[in-house]
Amino acid sequence: MGAREISIPPARIDAALRRFGGQRVVVLGDVMLDRYLWGAVRRISPEAPVPIVEVNQETVRLGGAANVADNVHTLGGIPVLVGVTGDDATAAALGAALAARGLAADHLVADSTRRTTQKTRIIAHHQQVVRADQEDTAPLQPAIAAALEREVAGALPGAGALVISDYGKGVIERELLVAVLARAAAAGVPVCVDPKESHFDAYRAVSVITPNLTEAGNAYGRRIVDEQGLEEVGFGLLERLGCGAVLITRSEQGMSLFEPPAEHTHFPTVAQEVYDVTGAGDTVVAAFALALAAGADRKVASLIANHAAGLVIREIGTAATTVGALRESLARNA
Repeated sequence: MGAREISIPPARIDAALRRFGGQRVVVLGDVMLDRYLWGAVRRISPEAPVPIVEVNQETVRLGGAANVADNVHTLGGIPVLVGVTGDDATAAALGAALAARGLAADHLVADSTRRTTQKTRIIAHHQQVVRADQEDTAPLQPAIAAALEREVAGALPGAGALVISDYGKGVIERELLVAVLARAAAAGVPVCVDPKESHFDAYRAVSVITPNLTEAGNAYGRRIVDEQGLEEVGFGLLERLGCGAVLITRSEQGMSLFEPPAEHTHFPTVAQEVYDVTGAGDTVVAAFALALAAGADRKVASLIANHAAGLVIREIGTAATTVGALRESLARNA
């Protein structure tokens, strides 16, 4: 069958980008705080064969669904972030990080029985040495899940898209997902899912899912090692889920969009430098959802998402981009 590469008229892309401003996107998922300890290694520990990192800087960034919301915001959209935090110091730090980025925490639900998810990365000489995760991944209590559903229901009217950011931290479970998808369908709001393998069969009839190669292959039960395997998995997931599209991100090879009945479009990478792919999936689903909200078709949305991803992986850690940077990238890679 084979993929095809397409040429999209610049006017169609520009029309979508001009409508990004003010589009409201609801983001439901696992919010987290990314903490970075930056330093240098000059010696090995006498206690164990591990490097000693002399930390000289500490920074925090938004992670998971919070990073999706940040990407929507920097691209000109209006994100409504719905998720769960604990009632702890990390939740306070997350709230401060959201405020610093101009994002509201009004729709986050606090659960005193859980820890706020935090990932701590130690970076030395631009290389990640180790990552420590603090999190609770058990399913939500019914009362908390019900509160999330109410938050989403209240935010959907007038929204241009709903993003499900599933990191497998306990927020996105089948009952909540089914209820939220039904509400989105009733409101006529397209749904874009950054998926977790264990929940694939619950993402039925969504507008698009955006797995990477590993996630797609594992979900379908076939490791993707060549173009034939890629097409089998892409079209197989499309048929199994009955969704509008499957967009498989392929790192340095770009992205592949699968649409019914049997259309496979390839978008080559535009990244000139790759420092860190952390959070690239957040950028992809945010840009794609915002493009749909702005009236773009799936191919234009994929092209925009591809360029957005190519920009953020040039930075270490989670990052976001802007419409101005997208325009420059599109012009540079025309």
